[in-house]
Amino acid sequence: MDELNEQRQQRIKKLDLLRDAGIAPYGSRFEVKDRAGQLLKQHGEKPKETLEQEKIFCTIAGRVIALRRFGKAGFAVLQDGADRLQVYLKKDLLSEQAYTVVEQLDLGDWIGVTGTLFRTKTNEFTVEVHQLTFLSKALRPLPEKWHGLTDVETRYRQRYVDLIANPQVHQIFTTRSRIIAGIRAFLIERGFLEVETPMMHPIPGGATAKPFVTHHNALGVDLYLRIAPELYLKRLIVGGFPRVFEINRNFRNEGISTIHNPEFTMLEFYVSYADYQDLIALTEALVSPAPASLVIHDTQRLPTETVNSQKLMIVLFISLPASVKANSSPVVDTSTSPASQRASVERKGDRVSDDHSATVGTTS
Repeated sequence: MDELNEQRQQRIKKLDLLRDAGIAPYGSRFEVKDRAGQLLKQHGEKPKETLEQEKIFCTIAGRVIALRRFGKAGFAVLQDGADRLQVYLKKDLLSEQAYTVVEQLDLGDWIGVTGTLFRTKTNEFTVEVHQLTFLSKALRPLPEKWHGLTDVETRYRQRYVDLIANPQVHQIFTTRSRIIAGIRAFLIERGFLEVETPMMHPIPGGATAKPFVTHHNALGVDLYLRIAPELYLKRLIVGGFPRVFEINRNFRNEGISTIHNPEFTMLEFYVSYADYQDLIALTEALVSPAPASLVIHDTQRLPTETVNSQKLMIVLFISLPASVKANSSPVVDTSTSPASQRASVERKGDRVSDDHSATVGTTS
């Protein structure tokens, strides 16, 4: 803790030195014209001679995550989102004020640079900096370089630090966003209307779970954060909307772990004039092709597996209430008992849930 406080004090001194030199330590507007990932993709494979001939100018910004000084020159590595790019900082190429910034740089600081692309003697793809703008001073040191941020609790409680120390985590956020966008586009394309229903309910319903309780001051009543959107979505069906869905936040005041969050995102959709067989087909269409259309970093795709339609039908049919089964034409052989069907499915490697969540008109 003493070492951390000492590092922070040293950074505060550097901040004051920047101010004394007329440099705003928390910057102003900076126009970013290029991204590190784009430059690496477009020019990263070009040989040294080609870069020298083309004299490609670029303007990027990022966080300093590595810094090496050699007398009147040095190298820094900027992290721009999930991508990293080396920059070359030479006193002869920079203004006096800009080199003052270089002398006061710490890991974690943000800078913007303009320069030309070239390759170093070790063939490292690099930006030779001609202009440098200081954007923001970091007063706390980054996690130790070689070991990174490994404490699970810290990673989840301080996600922003996790994103800095472990750039591969960016892909998790990107993938999740694309999955949700893909689901939304899939449903809208099939005539579903996306809606937003209340988050505070007078009566918790739509699932069996312990709710969070809050108080509405203006109304003087206790309300419950929703545990599921089901009842309000069904009311929209009653009101005349034939197809509705909501990608929503739900809150269940129960267990917590790194893989179980009391606040989570759920998809529920409802269809008029349909039965469970229609929903099986719709769910299969949603699950099967969606990953193949989610391109990550241009060439990497999410893994896809063929959905066994018959197996999916068996699982969903077992989960249906008895009243629905009695009034539906079976899509599986129902001559055997549900227990036998369950055992058959589980022998094939699938486990059937006991929560009966796969009901007609909803998926989550």
